[in-house]
Amino acid sequence: MDGSYQVVIGSFIVFQVLFHVVTPRLSARLSWGYSNLSGAQKTEWHSRCVSTVHALIVGGLALYILWFDDDVNRDRIWGDPRLVKVNIAIASGYLINDLVLLLWHWKTLGDRYFISHHLAALYAYQYVLARGLLPYFANFRLIAELSTPFVNQRWFFEVLAVPRSARLVLLNGTAMSISFFLVRIAVIPSYYQQVASSFGTAAFHRLGLGPQCAWIISSLALDILNTIWMYKIARGCWKILFRSHMHRKTELSKSF
Repeated sequence: MDGSYQVVIGSFIVFQVLFHVVTPRLSARLSWGYSNLSGAQKTEWHSRCVSTVHALIVGGLALYILWFDDDVNRDRIWGDPRLVKVNIAIASGYLINDLVLLLWHWKTLGDRYFISHHLAALYAYQYVLARGLLPYFANFRLIAELSTPFVNQRWFFEVLAVPRSARLVLLNGTAMSISFFLVRIAVIPSYYQQVASSFGTAAFHRLGLGPQCAWIISSLALDILNTIWMYKIARGCWKILFRSHMHRKTELSKSF
């Protein structure tokens, strides 16, 4: 068996253990509100804790590769994919783990957008794992995970009933919106400019029709989903900031 697929299996097992064993025990010890959650809320709590761990590992490694892996940055289609394959394998193991959890706990965690996102990503990632294709572009997509911890933290605040006007909630909401925009939306023009610059090259033609379609279709699908999510985040953030502003305005009017 190829070493990359061994990493996928190992990643899947590790994230399963984190979900079923580590997160419940640590949360019970470290979080003051965890014991008051319902069974369904605890299931999503565990899922989001695992999601945050995955995002920090994969997103951090993706940044390292982008900054320091000269081979991948020099040849974006056929560069040495060894480190990228490790990162993709970790991400693939997590995505398979999350798909299993989504389907098993559908009433609690089920979301058709997440299913679409995971399947599109796995479809593209298998070309990297099996043939080492497009390492730069595959790694570039993983930088998007850096916004995930803020998204999860927003849910943690909500389920713990922390007031939306609280400073920490507002700071996290701002960080979530900014990070999501920077790593998922603002990079879209740069990403597709690099995609377009590879069209017609010898390296591009060597890919073949299957990888070419997988690359473009999965990229478009992921960016459509990211745009939908960005719209929802921006709308939610605006509502919270607007309500906070109106609350302060009301308090000031009462003081006079």
